[in-house]
Amino acid sequence: MPLTLAELGVVRALVLERSAIVLDDDKAYLVESRLLPLARREGLESVSSLVARLAGGANGPLARQVVEAMTTNETSFFRDGRPFETLRRTVLPDLVARRGPERALRIWCAACSSGQEPYSIAMLLREHACVPPDWDVRLLASDLSTAMLERTRQGRYNQIEVNRGLPAAFLIKYFERRGLDWQIRDDLRSALELRELNLIGDWPALPALDVVFLRNVLIYFDVPTKKRILARVRQALRPDGYLFLGGAETTLNLDDGYERAPVDGVSCYRLRAR
Repeated sequence: MPLTLAELGVVRALVLERSAIVLDDDKAYLVESRLLPLARREGLESVSSLVARLAGGANGPLARQVVEAMTTNETSFFRDGRPFETLRRTVLPDLVARRGPERALRIWCAACSSGQEPYSIAMLLREHACVPPDWDVRLLASDLSTAMLERTRQGRYNQIEVNRGLPAAFLIKYFERRGLDWQIRDDLRSALELRELNLIGDWPALPALDVVFLRNVLIYFDVPTKKRILARVRQALRPDGYLFLGGAETTLNLDDGYERAPVDGVSCYRLRAR
């Protein structure tokens, strides 16, 4: 039996409060498909029963699991291709030239989902030697979902996932077979520093950042939330750093502290000179 508007409203309110993600009235089918596996794991006969438990004041693990189930975790290795090529060919060489005296770089993948994006960057750094091997490079990966962070920590992917965007040579070089799955080598997994971070919540102290990947995240938020997140990223980004957004995202009319900096045909953003 489909969710009623009242039941959908319970889920919408919880997801909005905890993640700032806006679920429209036409998302009832999406809510049911995402929450049915959770309902079954909880021993409940339907999503309506799960929502009733939420409406009855269930917080803690169940509420968290509902929010995590409703977040979109679509990702792939080297997603969209060109931003990673731009990072390798132009952005990292520029930063290496600027950071010579420090010999250090800080890169943040916000909303890293199951880890394909930060691992793509880690492989890029190893494969192409665009940063000298003796430099201090910190690659931060964060997400609000503890389940996604655990998947990233494990670095284990099925055949379909490694077939999406990952060059065959990288699969052979950086992965090991584990039954039917493939696991990132231990030395590459250790290159990531994982943090639980909700973009609309309190942020832990972040280092001064040279590159921020915040791709395909802002599209899920309303305008005030986008503005708040961009302002906080701007405070953490170094004056000559780079912000990568998704192809359908922009800082235009949201934060005039950024300016678009087309690099190799890819739109990245940098802090506007004051």
